Amino acid sequence: MKTTSESTEEGRLYKLFLLIFIPTILTTSVYIILGFMQNAIPSILLFFLCALFILFPIELGIIFHASKKEYGRYSLKSAFSHYEKLSRTKIFLYGVGLFAFSGIASVTVAPLENYLLAPISNRLAQLTPAYFDWTDFDSLKLYPKNILIVTCAAYFVLNAVMGPIVEELFFRGYLPSKISRLGNWAPLIITVLFSLYHLWLPFNNLFRIIAFYPAAFLAWKKKNIYISIVFHCLCNIFSCVSFFLALLQ
Repeated sequence: MKTTSESTEEGRLYKLFLLIFIPTILTTSVYIILGFMQNAIPSILLFFLCALFILFPIELGIIFHASKKEYGRYSLKSAFSHYEKLSRTKIFLYGVGLFAFSGIASVTVAPLENYLLAPISNRLAQLTPAYFDWTDFDSLKLYPKNILIVTCAAYFVLNAVMGPIVEELFFRGYLPSKISRLGNWAPLIITVLFSLYHLWLPFNNLFRIIAFYPAAFLAWKKKNIYISIVFHCLCNIFSCVSFFLALLQ
């Protein structure tokens, strides 16, 4: 027979799953439906518009609602319930160090994962819509120049700035406090779920977990999510630069 504490913990984990996967399932579903219905804009732009109007508002709304419930007014305070001040220099250095680690993982773990899990990845690629592949630059270059400019601008603003900030507030700020009783397991659980939450990019989960876990753990131990925000922004800025360079070739 389950104890009250065990039932309570299971309830917290169940709620955690709902908070994470309902927004991403809804966003990805709309992305898939609209992707089949239109080809006027690139799929990558379509996804970020879905994120802008569905995913990000829901995640921020959850934080605002929790803040209202816990602190009496709508704010981001519930994402900073376990916050301690840290100097900007230390935050930046931590972020750069974590970014360097992710770079090492990208040339070691990612290729190994691609090699070992190639059969699964190939099968998964057959089951997902073709427009889930954001590296199809030949198709992307067929769009008019003005569409590509808008795509690049949206990709940078939403992927390199807004996306990382919202996701870190949600995943490294708000959610860990919901399972804080699990101690140091909390950031690992959140990192695994964060990776799986990327339904629109269902590949390289092992790489994502290994690259992001140190940032999640350090933000948890230092009680400062600005560390993971800087790290996440740096990673996505690098992704944007790589995308722009590939598009210009």
